[in-house]
Amino acid sequence: TRYSMNPCAKQSEGIIADCRSFSRNKNRNFTMKTSTILALASAVVPAAAFAPAKSNSAKSSLDISKEEILKSPDTTEFGSIWDPLGLAEIGSEETLAWYRHSEIKHGRIAMAAFVGWWAVGAGLRLPGDLSYGQAFSSIPSKGLEAWDAVPGWGKAQLLLFAGLIEFHDELFYSKRSTHYMRGGIPGKNMVPGLFDPFGLSKNKSAEALARGRDSEIKNGRLAMIGFMGLYAAATIDGSVPLQPDC
Repeated sequence: TRYSMNPCAKQSEGIIADCRSFSRNKNRNFTMKTSTILALASAVVPAAAFAPAKSNSAKSSLDISKEEILKSPDTTEFGSIWDPLGLAEIGSEETLAWYRHSEIKHGRIAMAAFVGWWAVGAGLRLPGDLSYGQAFSSIPSKGLEAWDAVPGWGKAQLLLFAGLIEFHDELFYSKRSTHYMRGGIPGKNMVPGLFDPFGLSKNKSAEALARGRDSEIKNGRLAMIGFMGLYAAATIDGSVPLQPDC
């Protein structure tokens, strides 16, 4: 029995010795890895601390200045640039180009809305049905009442269509032309078939195109004021003098 126990004891002592050796090697490897990481960190941190800081001010990517953007449209009727709140002084040239692009698009929407409100009030109707069982001729003549008569799914389709136009306008600006915030033309719709579908501006000179853009901006501003006047007259009695019931 004594001789039979010795091999087991020796085997146990060998296993313990191997475990201690493995533990020492593991601790040594861990210590070496930790020292390497600390050494790299001590080398990188001072370099990052003394590296030159990057400037937050980026140079404008537009080829024109704010003054050149604000030259259009000509607002000599006000004696100077019409900007009572000083919005043109907020941000960079890219911001001002975005302002102009948004102004033109809102002006176009306001012109369409004003003409649509006037057409409904004048009794003009499209033929056929607006929805199943609802003819266009049954729409009320007052603007807000006509809007309320449109079914919910019809309103959702209008908003979805407008969203698709907006999405593809930005997409095609980036794919097919220079973006209006990178030197492109603010207000030009890049969706195929929407901007000048009949090619009326194809053979016009640069001066004629500039006059057309000025006229569009001014008419869009007037339409925004006109639409807000119609909305105010429809919601607040007596808010617009001499305005008939609409």
